[in-house]
Amino acid sequence: MVDRRLIPNLRYLAANFPIYITDGYSGPLPGGGWAGCHRCHVAHSDHYNGLAVDIVPLRWSSRCDASWRGVTRLAHWAEPTQNHPNPPFRWVGYNGDAGHGCGNHLHLSWNHAPAAEYRIASWVQVFRLPDSGSSESGSGHRDPAPKKPLGPSGGVSSSAGPSGGIGPGD
Repeated sequence: MVDRRLIPNLRYLAANFPIYITDGYSGPLPGGGWAGCHRCHVAHSDHYNGLAVDIVPLRWSSRCDASWRGVTRLAHWAEPTQNHPNPPFRWVGYNGDAGHGCGNHLHLSWNHAPAAEYRIASWVQVFRLPDSGSSESGSGHRDPAPKKPLGPSGGVSSSAGPSGGIGPGD
Protein backbone atom coordinates (compact mmCIF):
# COMPACT_ATOMS: atom_id res chain seq x y z
CA MET A 1 0.00 0.00 0.00
CA VAL A 2 1.20 3.49 -0.91
CA ASP A 3 -0.33 6.90 -1.50
CA ARG A 4 -2.06 6.49 -4.88
CA ARG A 5 -0.32 9.61 -6.22
CA LEU A 6 2.96 7.65 -6.22
CA ILE A 7 1.66 4.77 -8.35
CA PRO A 8 2.62 6.28 -11.77
CA ASN A 9 6.16 7.01 -10.50
CA LEU A 10 6.46 3.49 -9.07
CA ARG A 11 5.23 1.91 -12.29
CA TYR A 12 7.86 3.93 -14.20
CA LEU A 13 10.59 2.81 -11.81
CA ALA A 14 9.50 -0.84 -12.01
CA ALA A 15 9.49 -0.66 -15.82
CA ASN A 16 13.03 0.75 -15.91
CA PHE A 17 14.80 -0.93 -12.99
CA PRO A 18 14.70 -4.61 -11.88
CA ILE A 19 13.14 -3.88 -8.47
CA TYR A 20 10.67 -5.28 -5.99
CA ILE A 21 8.87 -3.08 -3.45
CA THR A 22 8.76 -4.72 -0.04
CA ASP A 23 7.11 -1.99 2.05
CA GLY A 24 5.11 1.17 1.49
CA TYR A 25 2.49 2.41 3.94
CA SER A 26 3.02 1.13 7.47
CA GLY A 27 0.19 1.87 9.81
CA PRO A 28 -3.26 1.07 11.09
CA LEU A 29 -5.99 0.03 8.66
CA PRO A 30 -9.49 1.55 8.82
CA GLY A 31 -11.15 -1.80 9.60
CA GLY A 32 -8.52 -2.84 12.14
CA GLY A 33 -5.19 -4.53 11.80
CA TRP A 34 -1.93 -3.15 10.47
CA ALA A 35 -0.36 -2.71 7.03
CA GLY A 36 3.36 -2.96 6.37
CA CYS A 37 6.21 -3.45 8.74
CA HIS A 38 5.14 -2.95 12.36
CA ARG A 39 7.59 -1.03 14.59
CA CYS A 40 10.51 -1.23 12.18
CA HIS A 41 10.59 2.36 10.88
CA VAL A 42 11.95 5.42 12.68
CA ALA A 43 9.65 7.95 14.33
CA HIS A 44 8.02 10.30 11.81
CA SER A 45 8.89 8.01 8.89
CA ASP A 46 7.26 8.82 5.57
CA HIS A 47 6.10 5.17 5.59
CA TYR A 48 3.47 6.28 8.13
CA ASN A 49 1.91 8.49 5.42
CA GLY A 50 2.33 6.03 2.53
CA LEU A 51 4.94 8.33 0.96
CA ALA A 52 7.97 6.05 1.17
CA VAL A 53 8.89 2.65 -0.24
CA ASP A 54 11.55 0.08 0.55
CA ILE A 55 13.08 -1.60 -2.49
CA VAL A 56 15.13 -4.76 -3.09
CA PRO A 57 16.22 -6.50 -6.30
CA LEU A 58 13.63 -8.33 -8.34
CA ARG A 59 15.86 -11.41 -7.90
CA TRP A 60 16.39 -11.19 -4.12
CA SER A 61 19.79 -11.74 -2.56
CA SER A 62 20.90 -10.73 0.92
CA ARG A 63 24.46 -10.42 -0.40
CA CYS A 64 25.66 -7.31 -2.22
CA ASP A 65 26.07 -9.09 -5.53
CA ALA A 66 25.17 -8.62 -9.21
CA SER A 67 21.43 -8.83 -8.43
CA TRP A 68 21.74 -5.41 -6.72
CA ARG A 69 23.10 -3.54 -9.77
CA GLY A 70 19.70 -2.19 -10.81
CA VAL A 71 18.83 -1.08 -7.28
CA THR A 72 22.23 0.62 -6.98
CA ARG A 73 21.65 2.42 -10.33
CA LEU A 74 18.25 3.59 -9.06
CA ALA A 75 19.79 4.80 -5.79
CA HIS A 76 22.43 6.83 -7.69
CA TRP A 77 19.77 8.17 -10.07
CA ALA A 78 17.65 9.33 -7.11
CA GLU A 79 20.63 10.61 -5.09
CA PRO A 80 23.80 11.18 -7.13
CA THR A 81 25.60 12.66 -4.12
CA GLN A 82 25.15 11.42 -0.54
CA ASN A 83 22.50 13.47 1.35
CA HIS A 84 21.55 15.48 -1.77
CA PRO A 85 18.59 13.67 -3.35
CA ASN A 86 17.19 14.78 -6.69
CA PRO A 87 13.65 16.16 -6.57
CA PRO A 88 11.07 14.90 -5.99
CA PHE A 89 12.82 12.69 -3.46
CA ARG A 90 12.89 13.84 0.14
CA TRP A 91 15.23 11.18 1.48
CA VAL A 92 17.11 8.31 -0.15
CA GLY A 93 18.47 5.64 2.18
CA TYR A 94 21.18 3.45 0.70
CA ASN A 95 24.93 2.90 1.03
CA GLY A 96 26.25 5.16 3.78
CA ASP A 97 22.92 5.24 5.65
CA ALA A 98 22.52 2.99 8.71
CA GLY A 99 20.27 -0.02 8.12
CA HIS A 100 20.13 0.59 4.35
CA GLY A 101 22.23 -0.25 1.33
CA CYS A 102 23.31 -3.00 -1.02
CA GLY A 103 22.34 -6.36 0.51
CA ASN A 104 19.70 -4.70 2.73
CA HIS A 105 17.28 -2.31 0.96
CA LEU A 106 16.88 1.06 -0.76
CA HIS A 107 14.49 3.55 0.84
CA LEU A 108 12.84 6.28 -1.28
CA SER A 109 10.67 9.05 0.19
CA TRP A 110 8.86 11.70 -1.85
CA ASN A 111 8.64 15.42 -0.92
CA HIS A 112 5.23 16.26 0.51
CA ALA A 113 3.23 18.69 2.62
CA PRO A 114 3.51 18.27 6.38
CA ALA A 115 1.06 15.64 7.61
CA ALA A 116 0.36 13.94 10.92
CA GLU A 117 1.22 10.27 11.23
CA TYR A 118 -1.24 8.01 9.40
CA ARG A 119 -2.80 10.97 7.54
CA ILE A 120 -2.77 11.85 3.84
CA ALA A 121 -0.57 14.80 2.87
CA SER A 122 -2.35 17.62 0.99
CA TRP A 123 0.27 17.52 -1.78
CA VAL A 124 3.02 15.19 -2.98
CA GLN A 125 5.82 16.11 -5.36
CA VAL A 126 6.26 13.50 -8.10
CA PHE A 127 8.42 13.41 -11.22
CA ARG A 128 6.85 14.01 -14.61
CA LEU A 129 6.63 10.87 -16.66
CA PRO A 130 7.78 10.82 -20.28
CA ASP A 131 4.88 11.90 -22.52
CA SER A 132 3.13 13.39 -19.50
CA GLY A 133 2.72 17.07 -18.83
CA SER A 134 2.13 16.88 -15.10
CA SER A 135 4.49 16.33 -12.21
CA GLU A 136 2.29 17.57 -9.46
CA SER A 137 -0.34 16.13 -7.20
CA GLY A 138 -2.04 19.03 -5.53
CA SER A 139 0.86 21.49 -5.70
CA GLY A 140 2.79 23.80 -8.00
CA HIS A 141 5.91 21.64 -7.87
CA ARG A 142 7.27 20.63 -11.28
CA ASP A 143 10.27 18.51 -12.15
CA PRO A 144 11.65 17.57 -15.54
CA ALA A 145 10.93 14.11 -16.84
CA PRO A 146 13.65 11.73 -15.73
CA LYS A 147 16.08 10.42 -18.32
CA LYS A 148 15.51 6.78 -19.13
CA PRO A 149 18.12 4.83 -17.17
CA LEU A 150 20.67 2.65 -18.93
CA GLY A 151 20.71 -1.09 -18.42
CA PRO A 152 18.17 -3.89 -18.23
CA SER A 153 14.52 -3.13 -17.80
CA GLY A 154 12.77 -4.13 -14.63
CA GLY A 155 9.22 -5.04 -13.93
CA VAL A 156 6.79 -6.40 -11.44
CA SER A 157 7.00 -10.07 -10.64
CA SER A 158 4.37 -12.38 -9.30
CA SER A 159 6.97 -15.03 -8.49
CA ALA A 160 7.70 -15.95 -4.91
CA GLY A 161 10.00 -13.59 -3.11
CA PRO A 162 9.87 -11.13 -0.27
CA SER A 163 6.34 -10.37 0.88
CA GLY A 164 4.65 -7.16 -0.21
CA GLY A 165 5.13 -5.39 -3.50
CA ILE A 166 3.10 -3.55 -6.06
CA GLY A 167 1.06 -5.88 -8.19
CA PRO A 168 0.10 -5.53 -11.84
CA GLY A 169 -3.49 -4.67 -10.90
CA ASP A 170 -2.56 -1.98 -8.36
